[in-house]
Amino acid sequence: MRVLITGGAGFIGSHLCEAYIERGDEVFVLDDLSTGSIHNILHLKRHPRFHYTIDSVHNRAVVAELVDRCDAVFHLAAAVGVQLSVDEPVRTIETNVHGAEVVLRIANNFGKKVLLASSSDVYGKSAVIPLREDDDTVLGSTKYSRWAYACSKAIDEYLGLAYYQEHGLEVVVARFFNTVGPRQTGQYGMVLPRFVEWALKDEPLLIYGDGQQTRCFGYVGDVVEGVIALMNCREAPGRVYNIGSEEEVTIEQLADMVIEMTSSKSKKKFISYEQAFGKPSDDMRRRVPSLERIRQTVGFEPKMNLAEILTVVIQDIRGKIRAR
Repeated sequence: MRVLITGGAGFIGSHLCEAYIERGDEVFVLDDLSTGSIHNILHLKRHPRFHYTIDSVHNRAVVAELVDRCDAVFHLAAAVGVQLSVDEPVRTIETNVHGAEVVLRIANNFGKKVLLASSSDVYGKSAVIPLREDDDTVLGSTKYSRWAYACSKAIDEYLGLAYYQEHGLEVVVARFFNTVGPRQTGQYGMVLPRFVEWALKDEPLLIYGDGQQTRCFGYVGDVVEGVIALMNCREAPGRVYNIGSEEEVTIEQLADMVIEMTSSKSKKKFISYEQAFGKPSDDMRRRVPSLERIRQTVGFEPKMNLAEILTVVIQDIRGKIRAR
């Protein structure tokens, strides 16, 4: 099988590349390295079944050439992270919406199956827990650029499902819930790698708000297995699937776990969202997925619990700090 992975030099994308290479498949990557890193795929560069192109998904000619050569497309390329959506909302909206439009249109021209990466942010501030794929979304005010990312991913979903309904294009939508693991950077606001790096340096762990907001952290290896299973499933297209973990933890509890597991001297420091982002912002209190649909469809089951994930991430980041 030949797969195209847009955003393949990113955190999740690079792990997906590895998984397909290990399966004996051929992998093509398209990434402009705006948020991904060439270091994530350096170990794959010399592999005969791995090919990469440094360019943008906005380049229709390049996308068309790569889609034509492949059997299926994983569209992971996107503006990522809360920090980026707050700091650069125009870039966030344009990258996500236009990139998906280009990939879906060209995939439809060639009749190639697409897995479209979406986000749990689409649920917004919905208080119905667990969050189910067909639940209503509850987004905050447009005065908060925080929700630009959520809106852009929702539009991607609408467009992907529209191609399925109108043209019969095989499109699968995967909503990721806080995917974490080795290679993830805290540069764009991802909380777990930031906490771990601060703790290893004995620096204060900055907790936004009261720290009682909850999240569920899914291990990247589990997520990759899930999206491959969805891509291979004939019954999956035309629907949205939550993917991640159901193990709920408050952000303050996460900070406590990180401090304990790193034997850190760090202290917790609570700051307001306005202090964190330099402008008023908004957030959701709980984010817990229902995994019922993906379980029934492909038998997905997360294997790594949070303590095991933290052990792996701490080891990864500790190694990077020592290598600097």
